[in-house]
Amino acid sequence: MRLWTVHPKYLDAKGLVALWREALLAQKVLRRKTKGYRHHPQIIRFQTHAKPIAAVAAFLKAVHDEATRRGYAFDGSKIARVTEVIVLEETDGQLQYEWTHLCGKLKQRAPKVLASHKDVSSPEPHPIFRLVRGKVREWEIRPVSSTIRPASKASARPRRTSPRNRS
Repeated sequence: MRLWTVHPKYLDAKGLVALWREALLAQKVLRRKTKGYRHHPQIIRFQTHAKPIAAVAAFLKAVHDEATRRGYAFDGSKIARVTEVIVLEETDGQLQYEWTHLCGKLKQRAPKVLASHKDVSSPEPHPIFRLVRGKVREWEIRPVSSTIRPASKASARPRRTSPRNRS
């Protein structure tokens, strides 16, 4: 699950559809209509808001607006009703981390979309986020770099040679 901090306009078609589905799932989780994903890190920033369902609904509304702008027919009736303006704070470090992550995905599956963003060094955030200075969030799941991964016991052992290979 990835509830992007970057503006939905940067996503390719596959990414936008996935974002829609995953945000609908997040809404379902916050409404307690599913047992799975309740502790997923991507949901934390919505859970900590005073009105979590309204927050994810506002997130979904912006995704729906982008889909409509592109001519897609996402069902807006699935979004919970929002009557107030919702603003969540997010760090510029989180936005930059996700931008790098998204560019890597686009390089693999939609190089033309990535090329259309070649002049973007500082992407716009999703409309519900107000940026504050800061690092990547603690809840972000980042891959462990192979350079800092400790060696396993097996790889640290000297290699055995068979009796045939001894000189």
